[in-house]
Amino acid sequence: MASTPPTIGVVSLGETPPLVSKVIAAHISGYYTLDARVLPPREHPSYAFDRQRLQYNAGTILQTIRTIPFDGYHKIVGVLNVDIYLPIFAHVYGEARQGGRHAIVSLYRLGQRLEASSVGRDRLYERAAKVALHELGHLFNLQHCDDPRCLMHFSGALEDLDGLTFTLCRYCRTYLHDEI
Repeated sequence: MASTPPTIGVVSLGETPPLVSKVIAAHISGYYTLDARVLPPREHPSYAFDRQRLQYNAGTILQTIRTIPFDGYHKIVGVLNVDIYLPIFAHVYGEARQGGRHAIVSLYRLGQRLEASSVGRDRLYERAAKVALHELGHLFNLQHCDDPRCLMHFSGALEDLDGLTFTLCRYCRTYLHDEI
């Protein structure tokens, strides 16, 4: 007997462009063949602001959204528009705990060009979807991949992220299929 595929919730944390969550949900449905739904927005993560760094602690945000009941959803992808960091990195585009249930995607740095001016909406949506799919991969126990074209390859800079495709290498695709 086949089990029901997991449903993924996509939720804005604070104010984000309304179409971004819909784009991310559509990419989850299209590329991972999972049911993804946009949920009502939640509060801005002001509780995670670090006054010394002038950024928001990604770990604190993840700990907080873990306490929110998202009944009926197997995994949650939070979308926010603030600059997030981890203590070991100056900034991150997203964060997830390996095998966990919650991930976050920050739009803050995704909307910048290499010259620090803003990019068009299409590029922002593409980058946000790539980060969301990558972080969701971690939630399904995928590790960083050595293949520079695989969506699970680590992206520390925007040019790395822009160089990724929306596909997983054959190994990561197999691992994802096994996890789902």
